[in-house]
Amino acid sequence: MRIKRVVVAGGGTLGSQIAYQTAFKGFTVTIYDINATAIAAARERVTTWDQAYVRDLQATPAAIDATHERLSYSTDLAAAVADADLVIEAVPEVVAIKRSLYEQLAQVAPSKTIFTTNTSSFLPSQFAEVTGRPQKFLALHFVNHVWKNNMAEIMGHAGTDPEVYATIVDFAKRIGMITVELKKEQPAYVLNTLLIPFVGAALVLWTKDVADVATIDRTWMLSTKAPIGPFGMLDVVGLRTAYNIFKDVGATPGHADLAAAAEKMKTALLDQGKVGVETGHGFYDYPDPAFQRPGFILGQAK
Repeated sequence: MRIKRVVVAGGGTLGSQIAYQTAFKGFTVTIYDINATAIAAARERVTTWDQAYVRDLQATPAAIDATHERLSYSTDLAAAVADADLVIEAVPEVVAIKRSLYEQLAQVAPSKTIFTTNTSSFLPSQFAEVTGRPQKFLALHFVNHVWKNNMAEIMGHAGTDPEVYATIVDFAKRIGMITVELKKEQPAYVLNTLLIPFVGAALVLWTKDVADVATIDRTWMLSTKAPIGPFGMLDVVGLRTAYNIFKDVGATPGHADLAAAAEKMKTALLDQGKVGVETGHGFYDYPDPAFQRPGFILGQAK
């Protein structure tokens, strides 16, 4: 099967990027979201990627125009998926929301349609049966700033058809991704298995007032020569996603520190509308975050 028509369910930061990248690479793409307000926000996000593609990929005006021509938007799930070869789910990292979407998709999507999830922390097997097509369901996980961080992790479950898995690997490569192919299910894939303990440790240090955000990031950047620290990474990932992940992890035995960190992130940032790079405010203020300024490493940036 060669995928031609793609639906991205969820037009948030990463969903809109996935849709844009897929359309940029020549596919017909529909962004589905739950209401007109969400679609309006998705349209606005999509226009912000124009400048990024021109700046980072030297995209021509003609290529940008063609990308927009291949993109459409819908609040009608049945209409959106009527002829879809692939649905990429990119809704919030909440089990109930994802399950509800798959229950609806199972009723309206054609039998040919492959479903994938962009979940950061859940396993495909948690949703496989509710999709109504477990053999055509797997995870396809992207990284924020898809056009630059062009890696896609692909993870099936025990019931995923190998041919479907191969089809998604091929699709990911066709939209410009470097594929990371997992041999078995792993919570948080390869990337987040490494990343979550790292940023979680930073959050715990902050929550316990051991050190402030800048000091923790400076320590990491100074010692590793990395261009960004854990709190800068959290702003890029998006604090809503981070909160949902650490709230769930914090609810498991032995992780009370992470539960406290999630709650502090909510009250100190999310409740104030600060969700990271997307809104221009998170642990840092954008587009000129302190960690990118001269002198930050030495503690001299204002």
